[in-house]
Amino acid sequence: SQGVTGVNSDVVMILHLDPKRGTASILSIPRDLFVPNARGTAPNKIDAALVEGPERLVNAIQEDFGIPIQHYVELNFDSFQNVVNALGGIKMYFPMPLYDAESSLDIPTAGCRTLNGFQALAVVRARHLQYKPPNVKTSNPRDWPHDPQSDLSRIRRDHEFLRVLATAVSTRGLSNPVTDNDLLGAVAPQLQVDSNFSLGDMLGTVLTFHGVNPNAAPQETLPVIVDIESYVSGGVNYGSVELTSQPQDLQVVDSFLGVDANHDTMTGNELPAAKDVTVSVLNGTGVTGQAATTGTALRALGLDVVGTGDSAPTGAVSETTVTYSAGHEAAAERVAHDLNGAVIMGLGTTSNGADVTVVTGTDFAVATPPSSGASPTSGAPAPSTASANSSVLAPPTAPKQPLAPFDPRSCTASGGEGP
Repeated sequence: SQGVTGVNSDVVMILHLDPKRGTASILSIPRDLFVPNARGTAPNKIDAALVEGPERLVNAIQEDFGIPIQHYVELNFDSFQNVVNALGGIKMYFPMPLYDAESSLDIPTAGCRTLNGFQALAVVRARHLQYKPPNVKTSNPRDWPHDPQSDLSRIRRDHEFLRVLATAVSTRGLSNPVTDNDLLGAVAPQLQVDSNFSLGDMLGTVLTFHGVNPNAAPQETLPVIVDIESYVSGGVNYGSVELTSQPQDLQVVDSFLGVDANHDTMTGNELPAAKDVTVSVLNGTGVTGQAATTGTALRALGLDVVGTGDSAPTGAVSETTVTYSAGHEAAAERVAHDLNGAVIMGLGTTSNGADVTVVTGTDFAVATPPSSGASPTSGAPAPSTASANSSVLAPPTAPKQPLAPFDPRSCTASGGEGP
């Protein structure tokens, strides 16, 4: 009704609940991250996956990041507002006046405010934020400075909103079955969930994890390489995108799921030995000899390189993709652990009958074999790298982002600025 076309994800978050430890943690995936399987086997930004339905978004996360997904929960704009209203609103403290013309956020004065559903939605959607620090005197918000990080800043603020929301929910008396049922009865109808996630399952989850301290639950964001403008792939200009970054992304996913680099994140089983993984390499940039050089470096790590070739370059900047055939996700993880830079996995067609095909991009490096000369047999990355391409992109973002001085946060009981 406001000119938005298609179905995209404003926010993609993965909640990991560990019943053995009784812990909860959240990992956000930036919406502009370019991935191979956003539209089936076609690449796009991760936010574009939802247009083909929840299953496509779930599959993209599993195929491209190796993160197993058991359940799905979706809130649209209306249902988000209804959830906040069902809780009686959410209190947040605003250190400075804030404004976002596109999300309808308008906070003219600093202080603690009770947000209704519409106002809370404006907070979590804001990615064109402007703020009024003490040294700015104009009352016209369009002249206030802009938050420079857009979507990454929105994720940071959304993490804080979730912390405040979870604290508000816990004060409603969680672990009391009557209160829990009343709360779920108000909230559950607003959620779109998978067919295996019943109201009873939700109640059981609440009872299992009611003791989680919202202030102690880790909230991280997948590290990305930003400032990639006019990204072209397959002849299509996708505009501003973000790219993955290794080894940071694999390390964050491993930590998030509680596994080490020697184990498959999807199954928890040990990764295959290097000698048991067949790999082909395609030159995806047109740099002379890149496929052969990369194949030699991978062969030195003990991988079974079965062929090299060329792939049409997609643009001036491109990700290195570790494409794997069905049933060989673990082999792809094994190879991905031996690559650094803008590298991502993806389910697809391989060449030369290989388990995995590496299509080289414009910023990656292959791990150097251990100094002992022994071929590695695990997915652990080597401590140094042999550069396969000299193009250098910006360093990746950090997985944890502290609140900016202007970001909203919790209120104290007396209405002051909370922790």
